[in-house]
Amino acid sequence: MSIVILTGTAFALPANAATASTAAVRGHLDAVTPVRGGVTVSGWAADSSTTASTKVTITVNGAATSIVASAARRDVAAAYPSLGAAHGFATTINAPAGRDQVCVTAFTKAGTKSASLGCSTVTVPNASPIGALDTATTSASSIALSGWAIDPDTASPIAVQVRVDGVTVQTVTASAARPDVGRAYPSAGPNHGFSATVPASGGNHSVCVVGVNVGRGGNTGVGGCKTVSVTAPGGAPALPPVSSAPAGDTSTALPTGSVASNGRVWKQTYAQDFTTPAALGQVAAKYPSMGAYDGYSDTSGQGKYSPSKVLSVANGNLDFWLHSENGQPLVAAVLPDDYAPHTTGRVSIRYKTTNTDGYKFVGMMWPSSDNWNEGEIDWPEADLGGTPRPASAVPGTFSNGGMSFQPSTQMFADSDTTSYHVATTEWDKGIVRFYWDGKLVASTTKAVPTTPFRVTLQAETAIGEGTVPASSSGHVDIDWISIWD
Repeated sequence: MSIVILTGTAFALPANAATASTAAVRGHLDAVTPVRGGVTVSGWAADSSTTASTKVTITVNGAATSIVASAARRDVAAAYPSLGAAHGFATTINAPAGRDQVCVTAFTKAGTKSASLGCSTVTVPNASPIGALDTATTSASSIALSGWAIDPDTASPIAVQVRVDGVTVQTVTASAARPDVGRAYPSAGPNHGFSATVPASGGNHSVCVVGVNVGRGGNTGVGGCKTVSVTAPGGAPALPPVSSAPAGDTSTALPTGSVASNGRVWKQTYAQDFTTPAALGQVAAKYPSMGAYDGYSDTSGQGKYSPSKVLSVANGNLDFWLHSENGQPLVAAVLPDDYAPHTTGRVSIRYKTTNTDGYKFVGMMWPSSDNWNEGEIDWPEADLGGTPRPASAVPGTFSNGGMSFQPSTQMFADSDTTSYHVATTEWDKGIVRFYWDGKLVASTTKAVPTTPFRVTLQAETAIGEGTVPASSSGHVDIDWISIWD
């Protein structure tokens, strides 16, 4: 395990140890240590005018977490007797696997002045499950599959979810002997194989396996998905129905079945029109196939992902109620088909928003690895009530410790989002197309991702617009979402 020491040593503090540009804030970033699924950050920070403990904000790739620097630091008290000792911090926060930029900012007690304590780029080990879907074979009315799965945080067997067409149909424990896995991962041991047989109707089906996370990390698809054809009893494999709807369906009804578009038949793997009501705090129980971020800071650092206080289902809509409680803006990010990986995909949502200061909404394809170097696809994206814009980030632009978001295409839609509209992203090999109410508004052949991505519906605080007004409150309503592979 490597430790990055930025300046000096923890117990030899010269008078100019603080990295602040003003005498109002003093502090020192001692170390940034990558751990599996996160980073441990330590140091000290103080307001030069008081002995009271102060706030420190730690950002990982721009996502902020705030803590109070209040741990006893006798070395600080010895170097600065007027400050006292209650100014140390040491905390471990979640971070995606791969290269991450970690920055620390210290604040005065009043929060009116701040100073950077420095940044560091570290490589964080993966903490989410790994594995493979080795086989998926069919017989009349069933699919048999096998593979293996390991969580890096434990040597014990973990649970895996078998998903057919985006729906979890069985959960099994990956505990069967796999000597080959044990040789490849000796610290985990050999008992991590799984097998399952699940019922299936005649026709083509997408089969995926998701490892259930233990400790840090998140539920993750293990290996790629496989497409299989089940023979209906007494006949040949049934062909999936093909919708006659255009690529950007403008209808008010949830699309069902496969869709032919741009020379390809897209098979529907997930569809949800939110017909089961769910009060605040009940969505996870009523819609178990959906995932959601919980407890993290959002991209701007102002909002906190709080699905139990934001999400509900009523009148056929998944409702994001964006508001503040005790000064904390509450937001949500939903994974409709949980962490299912897609290497191409077609996503349509019918939605509307209210005009709400300080908040935004984006439907996005995000790397399953959480490595932003692989790019992202955003559509629709807009401040609430604004005009959405599609964008695709250029992969591989991580330099000087930071990711540069460089859209390969950016074209605004021709209407705002205060009434219902259908936004469709079509991500094929070598091209991404963006539709708005059936009209092609943009496409790009640059920066087209090639690695597994997951679908995310993200309502959060806006970036670069200042502090979110405490009185600001509004809604994003999702009428339906459909996903095809």
